[in-house]
Amino acid sequence: MRLPVQQLQQHLAQGLKPCYVLTGDEPLSQRESLDAIRHAARQSGCDERNSLTVDRYFNWQQVTAFGQSRSLFASRRILEISIPSGKPGIEGGKVLQNITAQPLADTITIIILPKVDWRDQKSAWYMALEQSAVMLVLEEVPAAQLPKWIASRLAAQQQQADAETLEFIANQVEGNLLAAHQEIQKLGLLYPTGMLSREEVSASVLNVSRYDAFQLGEAVLAGDAARTARILQGLQDEGTQPVAVMNPLMWVLRPLARIKQAEVRGESVSSAMQQAKVRYNQQALFQRALARLSLRQLQAALHKLAEIDKTAKGLIKGDAWLEISRLCFGLARVGPRRK
Repeated sequence: MRLPVQQLQQHLAQGLKPCYVLTGDEPLSQRESLDAIRHAARQSGCDERNSLTVDRYFNWQQVTAFGQSRSLFASRRILEISIPSGKPGIEGGKVLQNITAQPLADTITIIILPKVDWRDQKSAWYMALEQSAVMLVLEEVPAAQLPKWIASRLAAQQQQADAETLEFIANQVEGNLLAAHQEIQKLGLLYPTGMLSREEVSASVLNVSRYDAFQLGEAVLAGDAARTARILQGLQDEGTQPVAVMNPLMWVLRPLARIKQAEVRGESVSSAMQQAKVRYNQQALFQRALARLSLRQLQAALHKLAEIDKTAKGLIKGDAWLEISRLCFGLARVGPRRK
């Protein structure tokens, strides 16, 4: 059963379930979700917490043995199983399926996974967890929703800010929710409750943005030229190599071109997205890009990416970062096409 992170507190107030799964790479959501489940478990009498980390040498019999043992000091326990690779293997997959089919006695089990790719999401162990456990998918807050997220966090400490100030904070902390949380807490310590001024926020909030090439692809798809330029500059300032940007851009533009070809042929865009394995939460972005970009532009962009790749690898002369910036900014600036 998938549960939105925003509904976790309400869910826990109604009683704990035997098994929880936290999956995703967003550290703040993971930490807060873990803390909330641990607190609720302690309130329900779980006085003992055990943690297991699965690495290449991990013996899954430890989980079986834990389930068969009894605590000397607590009537109920918490067992946390962290799988950093996201791949439990054949034996681990069977153990996870067993846990969902027959929960460990007197135990709240918390399974911690990174973001699981679409192939592993079709595995028997993952589908068993999704069906029988309470699953929290920990995703980053989209850039467009970040000001609203910041406003809700400020409201929790009885502070407010106008739309321009919220946008300023969002730009400063984009891609780094943990830093955003820390900056918001700092505002709570520095200033009284009520409306915060832009000057107060500017004096306090640091530029703690963290960018990656996947965010760049999203900004290009959305046609957000300002954000595209900001991320490009951030990636360069952080010393990211051009080669590290190429594949994520290719992974966005290739399926987009295939979907566009299907659209031009009069085929179902929805079916084309499924065949291209576009995730549900990205489909709106792809739709926006399809409305702006022509097939000719996308094919030219792919051809240009291949040239830039050769430049980045030193096979031909040129400035790879300059060409990446021109390509991405050019694609982001294309407006909606006339019908």
